[in-house]
Amino acid sequence: MAVVYTKGRDGALQELGRTEVVLNSLNPKWIKRHTVTYHFEVVQTLVFRVYDVDTEFHNHDVKLLELDEQQFLGEATCALSEIVTKSDWLLTLDLECKAESIGSNRPGKFGALTIHAEESVSSKMTTELILRCSDLESKDLFSRSDPFLVISKIVESRIPIPICKTEVLKNDHNPAWKPVFLNIQQVGSKDSPLIIECFNFNNNGKHDLLGKVQKSLADLEKLHSVGQGEHLFLTTSSGHDHNKVLKSHLFVDKFSEYVQHTFLDYLSGGCQLNFMVAIDFTASNGNPRLPDSLHYIDPSGRPNAYQRAILEVGEVLQFYDSDKRFPAWGFGARPIDAPVSHCFNLNGSSHYCEVEGIQGIMMAYTSALFNVSLAGPTLFGPVISTAAHIAAQSLANNHQKYFVLLIITDGVITDLQETKDAIVKASDLPLSILIVGVGGADFKEMEILDADKGERLESTSGRVASRDIVQFVPLRDVQSGEISVVQSLLAELPSQFLTYMRTRDIRPNT
Repeated sequence: MAVVYTKGRDGALQELGRTEVVLNSLNPKWIKRHTVTYHFEVVQTLVFRVYDVDTEFHNHDVKLLELDEQQFLGEATCALSEIVTKSDWLLTLDLECKAESIGSNRPGKFGALTIHAEESVSSKMTTELILRCSDLESKDLFSRSDPFLVISKIVESRIPIPICKTEVLKNDHNPAWKPVFLNIQQVGSKDSPLIIECFNFNNNGKHDLLGKVQKSLADLEKLHSVGQGEHLFLTTSSGHDHNKVLKSHLFVDKFSEYVQHTFLDYLSGGCQLNFMVAIDFTASNGNPRLPDSLHYIDPSGRPNAYQRAILEVGEVLQFYDSDKRFPAWGFGARPIDAPVSHCFNLNGSSHYCEVEGIQGIMMAYTSALFNVSLAGPTLFGPVISTAAHIAAQSLANNHQKYFVLLIITDGVITDLQETKDAIVKASDLPLSILIVGVGGADFKEMEILDADKGERLESTSGRVASRDIVQFVPLRDVQSGEISVVQSLLAELPSQFLTYMRTRDIRPNT
């Protein structure tokens, strides 16, 4: 019999299920299936333990078996992402047996376990929604509101993570937005709770909440079928249980479901996600040798904010990149005997920018701190253009790859318009940009770059970004809660990926 567990970040195991008992076999094939909800934005660790069930228990319900009364044969551990990135969704692991589990240091092999996964048909379902509001409150003094919607899923810690948003509609108290598309893989299930928030757009990035509703996809389907609206509400300051119901309504004008290629279809077809990182070495970070610097390397081994961001994003994305060779750059510093550079190779090489693995990034980062002089100003344009060039080359070679650039920064950028131009140009490429803000600076301009918070970016020439490719999160926002910066950043990546693939009619390799 095999027992399947999920392993939390704290190391705690939670039993997911047990297989049937296969009698008298050294090569058992179990039939029982176990359903796991795939979350791209976290590392989902699975633990498999195999037991020899004593003859006297063969007719017992497996759920009632006491595991310490059975003989432990071995265990194997993997991340769910290791399975779903295999072309055939088959992963074979060696079983391991700790000495204390078997009572001796018995040498030899303990067998192997092969895990097979498949995506359920329901998770391939995409829902198209056309949403409309009526009688929205006016927040602007001399004009009507400029409303947009943000749809968020609620994770186990009860904290909402944005997964989708609409465009901004100017001066409209009764807005009807363009269709939005949600798939089950993003949402979790048709009955998972969603929060739909309506905001009034403000140029400073501080948008006014006009009202919200909490509904599942199943609830939204019912609203559509009866043709009724749902009152928006606002949570009052007196507490979560006291909601002020508004006269504004949310209507579902269209609700249709159909099967589409999913993010996992592209992965199993061999599509790679290539991770790239760019680190801010400007002087505003402070002297790296002093403890109050954002770049201070703590002798105790406690990671600084830059190291945390690299580790947390990298540990998720590394599974989707087969060669694990990551381009890594620094910006805003003066390399030895050179002028200030706004895109230098973190490894110190003048010929190549890649490093080996996440540990390679960490080592190159630490080394760079002692080999460059922190300077300025803070420019994003050069690193975004360099990343875009790599993505464009891959596209020209017909490789099915998608690139993810992580920029970690402490400050206000001084080339906002050049950065906008670079992002608008890159929006036609297989590239997403994740920005983590560290330290206590004013990150208002980052909010502008993240189209989650409002309108699509426009270049100097008036060209509008073809899609939203930037996600921004200030590290300080998520330090106190259970939700990690990674989840906030990565939750929207699969939908950005699918938008790119679908609008260009790129199908998964078979």
